[in-house]
Amino acid sequence: SPKDVEFMQGMIMHHAQAVEMTALIESHTQNKQLRTLGARISRSQSDEMDFMRRWLTFRGESTEMAMHHMPGMDMSSDSMLMPGMLTEKQMTALRKAKGKEFDHLFLTGMIQHHNGALIMVKDLFDTHGAGQDAELFNFATDVDSGQRAEIKIMQTMLGEKP
Repeated sequence: SPKDVEFMQGMIMHHAQAVEMTALIESHTQNKQLRTLGARISRSQSDEMDFMRRWLTFRGESTEMAMHHMPGMDMSSDSMLMPGMLTEKQMTALRKAKGKEFDHLFLTGMIQHHNGALIMVKDLFDTHGAGQDAELFNFATDVDSGQRAEIKIMQTMLGEKP
């Protein structure tokens, strides 16, 4: 369905920001637990982006999202944001932060980001006729369960901070 295509195209963009965030870890923190989590997020989201591109290409669809108004996108700022995506201001703060400040901004930002992905999955399944493709259904439910598990890990990590 058109919603399936929109979901996959949007999720590629969404995942790209998470990969960009994890790329900062090596130079911004020495926290081993955060480095391990970041490597896991980067690897899984990069693999998922490859899957989504293949899924779209196989169906003759563009891997790029058309930049017109899409339901669920925040149109209140200059940049159109999908649910959970960090603003340019948040990304700038993350890029400038180091050590414990970075750790906190990364964890709170990635929780926000993952919650946005959960909204995108819910929107997909709430759309009549969408999410029926078996591969897409399995992928979206995996995204949902994986992001929920990572949110719990990150919430625990935040709780461990003094």
